[in-house]
Amino acid sequence: MATARDELAPLSARSALLSLMLGAHPAPLTPADLARAGQLLGIAPATVRVALTRAVNDGDLRRTGDGYRLGERLVQRQAHQDEAVRVADKPWDGSWEMAVVVTSGRPGPERAVLRDALKAHRLAELREGVWTRPANLQRPRFSDPVLRDFTATPDQDPVELAASLWDLAGWTREAEHLLDRLAVTLDPALRLATAAAIVRHLSDDPLLPRELRPSGWPAAALRDAYGAYQRELSELAALPR
Repeated sequence: MATARDELAPLSARSALLSLMLGAHPAPLTPADLARAGQLLGIAPATVRVALTRAVNDGDLRRTGDGYRLGERLVQRQAHQDEAVRVADKPWDGSWEMAVVVTSGRPGPERAVLRDALKAHRLAELREGVWTRPANLQRPRFSDPVLRDFTATPDQDPVELAASLWDLAGWTREAEHLLDRLAVTLDPALRLATAAAIVRHLSDDPLLPRELRPSGWPAAALRDAYGAYQRELSELAALPR
């Protein structure tokens, strides 16, 4: 899997425009707004127009009377990104969520969709068909007809359990590298590519309670850096908010 340690290239025109709308949380953007932002990122107006047309045709954007808005799929993705960027803690009582798959024999594509959904909900697989995480998030529990939901308290040391479920050391190394990269990258297009990598990395943050995080856990610093970049992006592109 590629990581931020690979050389980042500028995003494609379409990815850049979608990342702009996902990250900056602007009001609907007009073609002129997006053309201006494209110029900042080194994207020609004609290329912006083609990218927007294709994004609308594929359902990633909607063209409305007052400009472009995110399509339904990207609205859901934005909500997932926002959960990763904001603080999601609530007081943790030591309990864990547990989701157990109780239906077997499902087609492979259906199993893959369920696995992706459970991972997006920040659960980790304890063993085949058994998914869990600390019950510390302020959001609805994941539900699916093939699952049974429980709340449990493990006998195992919860710090050791968390470390066995997620690669916390690897996540820390990548976060620190992204922080360094954003700090030294000046080119607007490469800064946007770095910010997009930050969002992807934050989306993999298990959002553990403070009691289970390793010392020096850099998630808050990464969120702060991304928040500062969002403000910078809106100011540089003169986007309405």
